[in-house]
Amino acid sequence: MRPAWPRTAQGVRSRHRLGWSPQVPQRRAAERDEEAIATWVKETWPLAEQRRGTRTHGSACR
Repeated sequence: MRPAWPRTAQGVRSRHRLGWSPQVPQRRAAERDEEAIATWVKETWPLAEQRRGTRTHGSACR
């Protein structure tokens, strides 16, 4: 199976002429909830950071 656009210099130039850029969002989501995000960062993210270093040698995730 081939990619939709060739990964060559010509393909890059073609996408650039069309105004496309790699993986860059045009705008923020309309349904973005800033209050919910702030709550998540304050309450959930620290817990995720703490658990990061708790893997053992038997774990498949290294």
